[in-house]
Amino acid sequence: MARRNLTTAEIGDIVRTTRKAAGLRQDELAGAAGVGLRFIVDLEAGKPTAQIGKTLQVLAALGCSLDITPPPETKRARKA
Repeated sequence: MARRNLTTAEIGDIVRTTRKAAGLRQDELAGAAGVGLRFIVDLEAGKPTAQIGKTLQVLAALGCSLDITPPPETKRARKA
């Protein structure tokens, strides 16, 4: 399976869909993740300047995982 980069809008859609599937309101997710309601609203809207730390908190609160794969050149350089 080919890997691709997600856009901020796609991350927002994933957060919204997962939140709704869990039966959570935006304010409930904000409380569970330790972030403000405005942050959830902005994140779900795909705001490109959303803070990575807070985004990771929200993803963790939803039970989502995030995989980061370094480029092949980086993997080879680490082994050397």
